[in-house]
Amino acid sequence: MIQFKSYREIEKMKEAGKILTDCHKALAKMIKPGISTEELDRFAEDFIRKNGATPEQKGYRGYQFATCASVNDEICHGFPRKEPLENGDIVTIDMVVNLNGGLADSAWTYAVGNISNEKKYLMEVTKEALYIGIEKAVVGNRIGDIGHAIQVFAEAKGLSVVRDFTGHGIGPTIHEEPLVPHFGKPGKGMRLKEGMVITIEPMLNLGTYFSQMDSNGWTARTVDGKASAQFEHTVAITKDGPLILTNQDE
Repeated sequence: MIQFKSYREIEKMKEAGKILTDCHKALAKMIKPGISTEELDRFAEDFIRKNGATPEQKGYRGYQFATCASVNDEICHGFPRKEPLENGDIVTIDMVVNLNGGLADSAWTYAVGNISNEKKYLMEVTKEALYIGIEKAVVGNRIGDIGHAIQVFAEAKGLSVVRDFTGHGIGPTIHEEPLVPHFGKPGKGMRLKEGMVITIEPMLNLGTYFSQMDSNGWTARTVDGKASAQFEHTVAITKDGPLILTNQDE
């Protein structure tokens, strides 16, 4: 069932989004060769709690960390770990913040030191694909319009779109209806209505879109070992157009 949000609920989610984006900005300054994703996870949890919020992922279905930290060929849900990041890596930090019941979810991919031109291209296209999808998140459009726009753009750029993981509705819990695939056909799927809040979070790969699961039951990675990137915003559907609740530019 779709959970439609009031103006007041959306504002609360936006407040959570401010904490989340401030945390991302702080992490961006820390990410460099030699730091571990375990250190980044500890910092993020401390940052979130010091700002009066809670890391909603921690404890969700038994997940033990405040963030997901996915490195190189890991598509999503990578576990923070002690091994230091190396020059040339890319790492996606994904987290959900709960502020007094208002939830916000955002993932961002970061370069570690000097990365290859191939990885730079992957990151640039994935980030652009996110905003192309957001442009379609308007009242009256359908879910398929978002996915189709992302897919057409990404594939024209020579990248593949992950099929096994999608965006989703959010609030009052992390994952709500509807699912928001990053591929699809225009004019298909649920119609977007005012008050819906969804995540748009394209995961694009340098190689094939097929994924495989690690033995931990959480982490997905590319089957060919090639790099994957992800950028995600929480977006409210309003009569005035899409409202990004995790906007890092504010």
